[in-house]
Amino acid sequence: MSTLKPEVSNLDHIKGDDSASITIVEFGDYQCPFCGDAYPIVKEIEETFGHQIKFIFRHFPLANAHELAFPAAIAAEAAGLQDKFWDMHDALYENQYRLTADLFDELAETIGLELEQFQKDSASEEIKTKIEDDFDSGVRSGVNGTPSFYVNGTKFDGGATDLYQMLKESTE
Repeated sequence: MSTLKPEVSNLDHIKGDDSASITIVEFGDYQCPFCGDAYPIVKEIEETFGHQIKFIFRHFPLANAHELAFPAAIAAEAAGLQDKFWDMHDALYENQYRLTADLFDELAETIGLELEQFQKDSASEEIKTKIEDDFDSGVRSGVNGTPSFYVNGTKFDGGATDLYQMLKESTE
């Protein structure tokens, strides 16, 4: 069994209740079609299980296969510096079908970011390091593709639909 390394910390992007009994970590790639397919299911999990879950997203850009995965992760992190990580995260998946290098500024404006600051932050080494640290965490945790899910620190073998089913059964 693969376990999450390192554990969830305040360096992560966390959505949900601190007292949640279930912690889900997704390693994802904004250009990956499988992550795109999983996105609406993950949203449904968040809506269905609400305060019972805490959701964390870590970047795992498969840059060799997806040339825009790393730039998209940079856009999400830059948005995070203006407290809009989740807004950009959602916007990237919702617009995955039209992902281009020009899309990031458009989405930044759409979600209400200060554009000049977003562009400046997008060039920051700190952001690149955060994404690389997430990727290294995935490698150390045994991620071998995206999306990969960890439930309460243990790798979940299955996709988002299987995860939803397992959560449903475990909370009934």
